[in-house]
Amino acid sequence: MSTLLRPPSVNPSQSAIENTLELIQLADIDPNLFTNRRPLWHPVGARGIYGGAAIAQTLSAAQKTVEPEFTVHSMHCYFVLAGNSEIPIIYHVERVRSGKSFATRTVQARQRGKVIFTTTISFVRQNSAGEKVLQHAVEMPDVPGPIEDKDDLDNGADAGPFQSQILGIVNHDSPHPHTKKTRQWIKARGTISPAGGHEAHLAALAYMSDSYFIGTVARVHKLWRYAATRKSHTKSSIDEDVLKKLLAMDDEDLKQIKSLNNHDLERIRKLKKGKEQGKPTAEIGMMVSLDHTIYFHDPREFRADEWMLSEIESPWSGDGRGLVFQKLFTRDGKLIATCVQEGVVRLRQDTDAAKSKL
Repeated sequence: MSTLLRPPSVNPSQSAIENTLELIQLADIDPNLFTNRRPLWHPVGARGIYGGAAIAQTLSAAQKTVEPEFTVHSMHCYFVLAGNSEIPIIYHVERVRSGKSFATRTVQARQRGKVIFTTTISFVRQNSAGEKVLQHAVEMPDVPGPIEDKDDLDNGADAGPFQSQILGIVNHDSPHPHTKKTRQWIKARGTISPAGGHEAHLAALAYMSDSYFIGTVARVHKLWRYAATRKSHTKSSIDEDVLKKLLAMDDEDLKQIKSLNNHDLERIRKLKKGKEQGKPTAEIGMMVSLDHTIYFHDPREFRADEWMLSEIESPWSGDGRGLVFQKLFTRDGKLIATCVQEGVVRLRQDTDAAKSKL
């Protein structure tokens, strides 16, 4: 059973992402307990549920325990265990501090008594800094604007709760991965309801902030991992059984697989050629997020259902881990969030005995 109570039908007055992230407060048990109202998405090939769901729902739970004049400005998260999409999640909010200008909450996501995700979230009272404030912000890069009807995540019947348009990689041919940047336009699908308030937009941004994030490390190194669907980019590791079957096929058979685009075909051909020449190409064997931090800037001055530009770079990788930074801008150029994530990024080893485990 993936939820404690039978999931209700989709609420047409809410956007898809609001329906996805809806919580139930277990007030009769404890006013600080919440649970997911609908099943959570488990990307194909991933170790567990999409990490953005845990990030967003812990934020939603915490937002329900602070006064209306307080708004989130930062959250620091740790992925502890892979979440199981077949088991309800219980979110426990601890009201650590409620001060005049700042409030602090910690939230644990638990399944079967075990913590799978934990975060500490800080809220600030609106306009508590006074009339005189220091201000500066990095400028948004000059990029082509989004195309309204284009959605790289739309695979037909099972469209997700947000849209994306992938842009090219800056400095793609550079031999230095740390000089490259990946970019995409993202927004929540449909229109977020007025009833959701600014809290719904913040939760939606938190959900989308995990899209294409740690995977940037693989992309700036021009490494590849097979994913069974285009939507499984968020946290999937290579499906070795499927990859072995693909490598055994000839070119004509590969062309008949509709889920493979031209980029996938070229990558598979490269892997096959390397293996035939005795020079196997490096492949990602494991990619899992460890932590995730979001700093919200002007948190009530944006809409998550309007196009936002995400720019991601990776300043470092080593020792089986990688680090990524993300900046999120409104379409008109305002910096609205800065995110940081570290994750496990391990290459496939030559022998099973050499493979490490978490």
